[in-house]
Amino acid sequence: MGVHHQTVQRCVERALAYGPIAALDDRARPGKDPTITPEAKAWLVSLACRKAKDLGYPHELWTTRLLAQHAREHAPAEGYPCFAKVSQGTVCKILNEQEIKPHKVRYYLERRDPEFKEKMAEVLCVYREVKILKEAGAASKTGPGDAIAIISYDEKPGIQAIANTAPDLPPQPGVHATFARDHEYKRHGTVSLLAGIDLLTGQVHALVRDRHRSREFIEFLQLIDAAYPPHTAIKVILDNHSAISKETKAWLAKQAAGRFEFTFTPKHGSWLNIVEGFFSKLTRSILRHIRVASKQELKDRIMAAMDYINQHPVVHTWSYKLDEAA
Repeated sequence: MGVHHQTVQRCVERALAYGPIAALDDRARPGKDPTITPEAKAWLVSLACRKAKDLGYPHELWTTRLLAQHAREHAPAEGYPCFAKVSQGTVCKILNEQEIKPHKVRYYLERRDPEFKEKMAEVLCVYREVKILKEAGAASKTGPGDAIAIISYDEKPGIQAIANTAPDLPPQPGVHATFARDHEYKRHGTVSLLAGIDLLTGQVHALVRDRHRSREFIEFLQLIDAAYPPHTAIKVILDNHSAISKETKAWLAKQAAGRFEFTFTPKHGSWLNIVEGFFSKLTRSILRHIRVASKQELKDRIMAAMDYINQHPVVHTWSYKLDEAA
């Protein structure tokens, strides 16, 4: 095996003393005493749990390099001289042991609406009503009927009209596999998409305007008002951003009683609105890489996308926590 005779002698001595199995490995040794004390590690971790800006740095959060530098400069005065020459790698190792990553940010959403659960239950009750209507229509083979329409509505503002400054280059075999696009571009402004999905038929009602004020919201209400027979009750799931304005209330007061009924999503609860998933898909499939020569072209292409989607409407279904609706 190419080992020294002293290695063989030590192995035989271990076998005689502790048995042949124990002799296969070296005995555990105490090793060198650690130079970084548990108290020093705790101080470093507590430091990492604070923001760098709170200690006078221009940085918002720590970098491990900055944290190691701060420890070298201030640890001796705090009573931890073992950190006088601490390296960035040692700092990373200590933080990893405690699963602390002070250089990263994980976002969360705070529930600021005290009536969040009650409002969520109201939205889920509407989705349960949609499910019942679908099942009744499927059983009778007549469809959902026109007695009621349920619309999931929201706005998607800030869609940028961006133009190329040079033509896109198509893929070329052996040269580049993707479209090539010049880094420079020209902005033509932004537009807002106001859209609502009929949860019973999948039909998308949409407007594209420069802004999304109350007057644009009223224009959308007029659009869906004209899209359904006068006897149809229209329920709309939305946030209360536009529906609570004086202009909107004045317009609704002129409509027939029972024509419109609003169910509001709770504050910071837009994920409860099915149309948000539609916006996400629209962004990924159409808007992400779109380039136009003018703002009007962007409007036309968005409306063309709505017409294309309505050729084969998709009936969206909500299932998450639906059984919890009271």
